[in-house]
Amino acid sequence: MPHSVPVPAAGFQALILCGPGVSLNTFTSNPEEYPKALIPVANKPMVYWGLDWCYRMGITNITLVTPPASQAPLETALSQNPHLTSLPAPSPTVVAPKELTLTTGTAELLRLPEIQSAIKSDFILLPCDLICEIPGESLLEAWMVSQAALGGADEDNGITHSGTKITGLGGEKGGRRGGMGVWYETRGKEESVKGEVADFVGTAPLEQDEAPVVYPPVDGPSSIRYNLSKLVYAAPMDSLKEKMEDDKGLLLRHSLVNKHARIKLLTTYRDAHIYIFPYWVKEMAKRNEKFQSISEDLVGWWAKAEWQTGLGEKLGLREILEPQEDGRGENGSHDGFTVEDEVDLKAMSTTRPTVSRPEEDSLDESGETRFASRVNTLASEFDSEAPSTKSKTKLTVPSMLAYIHSSLPSAPLVRRVDNSSLLLSISLKLAKLEPIEEVGRQAASPFAHAAKIAYPAGIAQRCTVTKHDCLLSENVTVEEKCVIKESVIGANCHIASGARLTRCLIMDGAVVGERSVLTGCVVGRRSRIGRESVLKDCEVQDGNAVPDETDAKNEKFMVFEGLDTEDGDEAMSTEDDHEAGKGFDEGGQDLGF
Repeated sequence: MPHSVPVPAAGFQALILCGPGVSLNTFTSNPEEYPKALIPVANKPMVYWGLDWCYRMGITNITLVTPPASQAPLETALSQNPHLTSLPAPSPTVVAPKELTLTTGTAELLRLPEIQSAIKSDFILLPCDLICEIPGESLLEAWMVSQAALGGADEDNGITHSGTKITGLGGEKGGRRGGMGVWYETRGKEESVKGEVADFVGTAPLEQDEAPVVYPPVDGPSSIRYNLSKLVYAAPMDSLKEKMEDDKGLLLRHSLVNKHARIKLLTTYRDAHIYIFPYWVKEMAKRNEKFQSISEDLVGWWAKAEWQTGLGEKLGLREILEPQEDGRGENGSHDGFTVEDEVDLKAMSTTRPTVSRPEEDSLDESGETRFASRVNTLASEFDSEAPSTKSKTKLTVPSMLAYIHSSLPSAPLVRRVDNSSLLLSISLKLAKLEPIEEVGRQAASPFAHAAKIAYPAGIAQRCTVTKHDCLLSENVTVEEKCVIKESVIGANCHIASGARLTRCLIMDGAVVGERSVLTGCVVGRRSRIGRESVLKDCEVQDGNAVPDETDAKNEKFMVFEGLDTEDGDEAMSTEDDHEAGKGFDEGGQDLGF
């Protein structure tokens, strides 16, 4: 069951983007049967970790967005996989827009009619490959205190539609109801891998009136609002390098330096693609048809609009945030609040007669009648000048905040698992967590498994399994004389006698032959490793059979139609890895399809 949360999350909804996983093509070559969201991370489907994170913070309105080809296997897993069926009710909704393709960008996805109709309130957007140990309620609390206006906003409460115009609860005009994203350090952590892609992030400190004073609990972690800053620049590293080559250096606008005197530029942090967005952002994505990526275009341009003069108008933010010329919504509403019929305060007075006397008013020209006349005159003058005054008013763009996650090695785990190296590294890190059966549910990590060895009867007596850093799922059988260290083995696997596994991830139904030695390998579902094989840092495709006595290092064992030679296989792998940076969820670019 989800934990109790200190902030109300009922008004939020979550969108989880479930792409096919191009950079994990060794195990997602057939997304119609096995999409990326179902790849096991520490013996649980990848999408489980994001769903569990949402449920624990109290969000139950969850939508999974996937291509039509992957809809059937994802819905089947939600109804049959024991880990996914163990999650609290209600089950997430799967949306598969007809126009969604493998190359659709995330910002393009937000413009699809199915997604526009699915977004009904303030929402959290995250990828299916997210592993986040930060309590989600802490992020919501930080956003509510720093960015939100009165209450929440949705299409039925606080938001009214007038054509394509949206009026909110007043926070937008005051510079509030902005967004928030999360960035994490990619280096110096146990789970860090060589060559992990980072992003370019520019931040500025919050002003004194923008950063509320926070006193953390005595025995608890400090509030994450200590690590909040204002996002002023965001771009993928490869896009930045291309721009620097064209400009012969890193060029910054004077308006940025004039607006923010202290700027911090980060090059080793990566966008976690955890975004808390107000409801009006869906209209922003709909209006700007040139936006392709959320991280680079929508968030990047939004951050620039806060300090770059005129950019907010070009993005159509004035029409979104200040839609009515006189500041009034439908039915005489002002900033989302309904104005009641005019009340005669004079008639309600307890010190004056309730019946007006015209003769008294006419005699008291220097008193109340003159004052009332003056008030009416000023009101009419203000109404006549309001449109021209508003047209000259500077647009206040709500800020996009950045939570820069701590770089300390002991900081909570935040990672995107979007390549094989991270898949192995994160699985091995989660396998080291103490199980619930040993420390109890209250003391155990929310990521902990019930037991390190789910089927002890399948382990032979004359074998070695280092229990503190291994994780063995249901129905795993290990024969005698085997040595298994720092490895994760999925359900229904068989490890033959004399095999040695070190830092390996073996997925469901795989078989490892006799006296085989595997080091740093990732073996796909229902694969078979021939006897006396020696593999190091290799990947084996789902259902593939490695011949007996194979000796290989840093190779991918995959089957490609029309390519029979080893050189052809390597060419295909290289091409896929290059294209991964352009996809919807790969290469540090975006969430991805």
